[in-house]
Amino acid sequence: MEIRRQYFETIDSTNLEIKRIAATGALEGTVISAGEQTAGRGRSGHQWETPKDVSLATSILLRPTVKIEHVSRLTLIAAMAVAEAVESLYDLETEIKWPNDILVNRKKICGILTEMDARENQVQYVVVGIGVNVHTREFPEELREKATSLDLELERLGMDRAKTSRRDLDEAIWNHFQKYYDVFQRTEDLQCILDAYNKRLVNREREVRVLDPLGAYTGVAKGMNERGELLVETAGQLRAVDSGEVSVRGIYGYV
Repeated sequence: MEIRRQYFETIDSTNLEIKRIAATGALEGTVISAGEQTAGRGRSGHQWETPKDVSLATSILLRPTVKIEHVSRLTLIAAMAVAEAVESLYDLETEIKWPNDILVNRKKICGILTEMDARENQVQYVVVGIGVNVHTREFPEELREKATSLDLELERLGMDRAKTSRRDLDEAIWNHFQKYYDVFQRTEDLQCILDAYNKRLVNREREVRVLDPLGAYTGVAKGMNERGELLVETAGQLRAVDSGEVSVRGIYGYV
C-alpha cells in the first residue's frame, strides 16, 4: 500500500471526506488530515471536537481483501500504530486500554473510529479515523480526570512541549500503520502486533467487568489473542471477549 496525503485547513470530518472520495474511486492509502474538524465523530456517535490547529485529525482509505469478519482488527492495528508513533517521537510511555484507547499517564490521548462499507458480504472500503490530543490545554469537566494531551504530559515531565508536531505525528502514525497493514493483508490475524500490544495492555492482570448482553461478569484480563479478543479468566475458565459484542470496564478508575 502506498500512502497519499491530502491536508485541509478546515473540514467537516476527515472520515466523511474519505467516504466521499471512496465513492469516486480514490485509491487505497489516501490519507485525509485536517487542522480543524467541524463535525468529527467518535465511537457510539459521540462528538470528537477538533479545534483549529490543536489536535490531530486524520483518516485513511483502505480497500482490504480480508474476510469481512476480520475487518474490525484494523482498529487494533491503528491503536498499535498510534502508540508506537508517540513513543518514536517523544519521550513518553504509552499504554493501551483494550481494544483501542491510547493512554499516557493513565489518561486517554486518542480516539479511533473505524467504519466499513460492505455489499453482499463483500468489503467495498474501510475508513480508519484517528484523533489525537496534541496541544489541548483544557477539557470538559466530565473528561478532566480521563483525558490528556501530548503537550500536558511533556510539561508534567519537565520536557519541552515545543517539540510536538501534528504533522510529524500524522506521518509517523500512518508509516507504522502501513507496516502492520501489509502483514495483516496476508495473515488476517494480529500476530504481528501481539507481543508489542500486550506489553502495553493496561488491563493485563487487572480485574475487569465484562458487560456482556447475556450477563455481566467479573474476571482478570490475561491479554489479547491473535484474533483481537481479550482473554478474561473467571471462575477458573478462560473466556475470549470480542470487542464488537461486549464492553469492558476496569473495577477501579478509568482503566
